[in-house]
Amino acid sequence: MQDTLNRLLGDVVNPLFVAHPPAPWTLDATVAKVTEAQLDRLGWRAAFDAMEALENGAIANPDEGRQVGHYWLRAPESAPTVLQGKAIGETAENIRTFAEQILSGAITAEGGERFTHLVHIGIGGSALGPRMIVDALATGGLETRFLDNIDPDGISRVLATVPLRSTLFTVASKSGSTPEPMHGLTLVERALVAQGLERNSRFVALTVAGSKLDKRAEDWLARFHLWDWVGGRYSVFSAVGLLPAALAGIDTDGLLRGARDMDEWTRTPDWRDNPAALLAGCWHVLGDGKGSRNMAVIPYSDRMVLLSQYLQQLVMESIGKASDLKGNPVSQGLTVYGNKGSTDQHAIIQQLRDGHNDFICLLVQVLGDGQGNPEVLDGSANAGDFLQGFLLGTRRALHENGRSSLTLTVPHLDAYILGGIIALFDRAVGLYATLIDINAYHQPGVEAGKKAAASLLVLAESVQAHLGDASGRAVEIATALGADPLEVHYILARLALTDRVTNTDGVFSRP
Repeated sequence: MQDTLNRLLGDVVNPLFVAHPPAPWTLDATVAKVTEAQLDRLGWRAAFDAMEALENGAIANPDEGRQVGHYWLRAPESAPTVLQGKAIGETAENIRTFAEQILSGAITAEGGERFTHLVHIGIGGSALGPRMIVDALATGGLETRFLDNIDPDGISRVLATVPLRSTLFTVASKSGSTPEPMHGLTLVERALVAQGLERNSRFVALTVAGSKLDKRAEDWLARFHLWDWVGGRYSVFSAVGLLPAALAGIDTDGLLRGARDMDEWTRTPDWRDNPAALLAGCWHVLGDGKGSRNMAVIPYSDRMVLLSQYLQQLVMESIGKASDLKGNPVSQGLTVYGNKGSTDQHAIIQQLRDGHNDFICLLVQVLGDGQGNPEVLDGSANAGDFLQGFLLGTRRALHENGRSSLTLTVPHLDAYILGGIIALFDRAVGLYATLIDINAYHQPGVEAGKKAAASLLVLAESVQAHLGDASGRAVEIATALGADPLEVHYILARLALTDRVTNTDGVFSRP
């Protein structure tokens, strides 16, 4: 197959079609409304220089005064200091060893109970990447679930699907104090206590050395450390992603090797031979350098259904910024949405073809059938042929109506390929951020949301304290506290529904 594909690719001569036949990978922008001249005019030299400086250890996150080191995770020898490289390599090796001991039964819970299930507790980048990898690739290892929200109903539903006695829990929080995973951890601990089960022998911490979680986990089964120079949305090749993947029986060496090889390819300082640069260039040209278009991500593979969710955080948290690096207001962004093909053909494609022309469509094609049945269904076509037909049909239908699309093609889906896909988007985001002069490695909007949430929890406490002395209507209580009436209304509605206050004709009081 590879020889045949290489010969076919040799017939495709177009600078908007970037091919790497040895893999084989391709990125096709031939039906995107971009030209060579438009791409050539972009500030590539500065973008590649900035990326080189970042990989060499420069302070690439100036707002927080931090290095940005996620590229070193897949190539520890490239880290700017020996100590950083050694820490990365030792952590990866310790993860492999620990996972092997868990899966072989060398490490068990109390009473020699062998682990059969894994629940990974995290939020944002501590869950989206691991969840995508496990959903795409897990075929053995521990049955894996995720607690990635503080929804009590959701947590109860997850815990009801696993045998707590034989379940291992990994808890990921870089700071060690992120509310969602910490409260999730507390609820899990209560569930274990309710069944009379010992806790420490079932927990593993993934956190920065010296954090609150690190100290709390001193008597846990294991601790694997993270680093402040790897942001959450870029942390999938740290312990955050490697440990759940290894415990789910996934080839973590393949993931790292795929990312490392993609890094090498996408360092090429010419957009004509660099898929990440071509992707970033298309975002810039089609979005007028202002993010005026969204990106619909449609992978024609069930195993990649979570790709759009993963890219929502990677792209939108990195690119969605109020100011550029000089402090000028810019309101940049690149909205990501999508599910999978051909499901999306019966959902969003109608609007993409005939409605608002405010998007770039990224189609992802997997050439192989994976573990699927290759037998013919109709004429000479099997299920995979039909799937490709729908993808190419979507590509053509969009093009015929003046809509831009790109097609990323990979030969099959395994750990090596998925590692490369993640690395491709890492690099595209980094290059694009430099082209539009923003900091891709901080998240002030996220921090603002956390602070607002914390202040509202304080308000909820004040509301309950106020009701300890008097009853009243929502507006009266809000006036007394100097608070927003609707926020107080929402707080009181929840307190009443959970039987912590009474509501008699709109007058709230302690029960």
